[in-house]
Amino acid sequence: MLVVAVLLVTVLMRIAIVCAVVYLLLPPGPLCPHCRSAMLPIRNRFLDRLLPAIQRRWCLECGWNGVVRRGQARPTRTAAPPAHRPSAR
Repeated sequence: MLVVAVLLVTVLMRIAIVCAVVYLLLPPGPLCPHCRSAMLPIRNRFLDRLLPAIQRRWCLECGWNGVVRRGQARPTRTAAPPAHRPSAR
């Protein structure tokens, strides 16, 4: 019986690891991963209740559709020009 329990735990751990990796590989937020424009959500009552952490979205600009993580997209890192400070003399 102990062998069965150990094997069941290892299978469940594998499933949990695969689900976590797949979730982290999904693009975050409401911006398109291709053109960075806003996407429209595709609503499905059953899937929204079953999997509230992910959402299907469709991009109006490039036509991409797929599954994304819900939440805010991280801002892209762009180099801002240095602020001009007048010297005090």
